[in-house]
Amino acid sequence: MGKTIVPMWKCELAVVTVICAAFVACSAAPAAQPSPTRGPTTSPISAPTATAAGSSGIKYVAIGASDTVGVGANDPAKASWPALVAARLPAGSPPYTNLGVAGSLALQAVSQQLPGAIAQRPNVISVWLAVNDLNATIEPASFADSLRQIIEGLVQKTGATIFVGNVPDLRAVPVYAGADKARLLAGIQAYNDAIAAIAARNPDRVKVVDLFTGSAALVSTGTVSQDGFHPSDEGYLLIAERFASAMRASGVPLRP
Repeated sequence: MGKTIVPMWKCELAVVTVICAAFVACSAAPAAQPSPTRGPTTSPISAPTATAAGSSGIKYVAIGASDTVGVGANDPAKASWPALVAARLPAGSPPYTNLGVAGSLALQAVSQQLPGAIAQRPNVISVWLAVNDLNATIEPASFADSLRQIIEGLVQKTGATIFVGNVPDLRAVPVYAGADKARLLAGIQAYNDAIAAIAARNPDRVKVVDLFTGSAALVSTGTVSQDGFHPSDEGYLLIAERFASAMRASGVPLRP
């Protein structure tokens, strides 16, 4: 989910390594956050409207972090999960926009990605922000506040249907091998509860994409890249399938 990606991989992996140790050695204290700059329904989405460029179809925008950028894929521009979803958009749809920023926290996305998403006038938006916050031991309430700003901003200022990914069961991901698994699971569950609660405020517009249930395939050896953290090409394909299925269930006419 041109940018220079490789240095950010190294940065993120260093962060994750520190966090794994933190899960074992200390209690989850809230990290300092950067200051901000100031059962799903199946009713169809609103009819696609003309975009600023004058094209009709599905205008899709992706908000997220390194997974949205596609870090870990052989060709991130084509093999990230948003790119794979976009490849299934109906004929006549304008090019999709990937606003993902590797290493992004939810709070940073409020100022760095939300305004750009609104400006695109999309009618389908995906949001997947959580794992970096979890790794940084951001308190669930603080994470929820940042995510709520993003979702409510999109609800109020776009007509889009919004698909929000939750957190997979990360305990089998290699980079978490030394983590306190009970504490890690508790953090994941707290984040997923927060995501569900935010979506429930606008159930007709905001849909949770469940990446936790049955997530063993998403975190297997074959679906995690060589860095031990990000998805591989196979992993991105599975994630794309989850988002695409949720979109189809809500009436987005994606191709097979």
